[in-house]
Amino acid sequence: MFRQRYPNGDVYVRNGKIIAVGTSLVAPTAQNINGQNMIVLPGLIDTHWHLWTSLLRSLSGDNEKQGYFRMTERLGKVYIPEDMYRSARLATAEALFSGITTIHDFNHNVRTLEYAEASIRAIADAGIRARFSYGYYKDQALEEATHFDSIASLHREMKNSQNNLLSLGFAPREVSVYKMYRRDWEMARNIGLPITVHASSSLSETGEINQLSNEGLLGKDVLIVHATVATPKEMKQLAKSGAAVSLTPFTEMRTGFGFPPIQELLAEGVLVSLGVDTTALSGNADIFAVMKVIQNVGNVHAQSEFGLSPRRVLELATINGAQAMGIDDRVGSLKPGKRADLIMVSTENLNMSVFTDPAHLLVEAAQPSNVDTVVVDGRILKRNGQLTALDNKQIIQEARNSLIAIRLRANW
Repeated sequence: MFRQRYPNGDVYVRNGKIIAVGTSLVAPTAQNINGQNMIVLPGLIDTHWHLWTSLLRSLSGDNEKQGYFRMTERLGKVYIPEDMYRSARLATAEALFSGITTIHDFNHNVRTLEYAEASIRAIADAGIRARFSYGYYKDQALEEATHFDSIASLHREMKNSQNNLLSLGFAPREVSVYKMYRRDWEMARNIGLPITVHASSSLSETGEINQLSNEGLLGKDVLIVHATVATPKEMKQLAKSGAAVSLTPFTEMRTGFGFPPIQELLAEGVLVSLGVDTTALSGNADIFAVMKVIQNVGNVHAQSEFGLSPRRVLELATINGAQAMGIDDRVGSLKPGKRADLIMVSTENLNMSVFTDPAHLLVEAAQPSNVDTVVVDGRILKRNGQLTALDNKQIIQEARNSLIAIRLRANW
């Protein structure tokens, strides 16, 4: 991965599939897209994002009452399905602009099936590749069972859909607070849904991964989010089970959970991927910045400039993300036979203008504004630095209108 470079190379795409990668490829009837002075790479993959909070960008306050957890619980109560749609649409537009071609929406404001359907509709309208993980809502009573009738209904609906970019997952409540988790995990697995759960995120959640391991619940269909306080024993349990981890360094540090244990997880052979989590805390959806900070955290842990290489970090944001989502047979690398999810990053902007090593430039220098072209399943969704299928002005104005209405309803 990222070891083979093609100066003046070509990527031949036909009907959404990569046909060939190399130099001097011949495709007489194909549309030619000029990639001169561009770095072409697989689309970036986000493995953990609460899209519904995108209306609340940087709204987390400076004290506990106004902090992320209380703020999102209070405002989430007054969302209506239209707000869910507008928030997901804002997030997907930002994702595509930023070079993210696959997102994982861990939705924990699903108050009714209509809330889920509104979010999924926005994701589908954007044309991005995605998993929607049906969760709970943050103020849901602990004794209230998960709404599996709605999940099963949505599962049937999505299976019958012609949209091959969207899939469904399950996002259960934390095992340290919700007592019926074994039932939920069993029901999710009975209908074939992958499971994503916050676990061992903070000191109050210490031991959750060990609890899952002791009950035989870990497996390759499980994605653990954060694992910030995971012990060496728990990391071994993750590696043995094949469960993956999604690290979201900006939000993990912003909330005081701790430094993402990137070096320790990799040393144990755990599959690690990266995520945005929530722009209410991170401010934006910049996976380039996520890569940069995870490299720096890794080097601090290693006490070495060379602890975590940029090429390894690029793998976390591409093929590792695809493996964590179970879609690495389709995306995550530029290989013949895979679907054409790719981005083109310009080296003509000031911050990228002296071309040195492409991996170092992408991890250490690149920004979303450098992304010239975004292709998802062969469809061009950003070109010449502009989104091609979404109306930015409308998306922004409607997002602003929703936030004003939400704050009025919540008296916030």
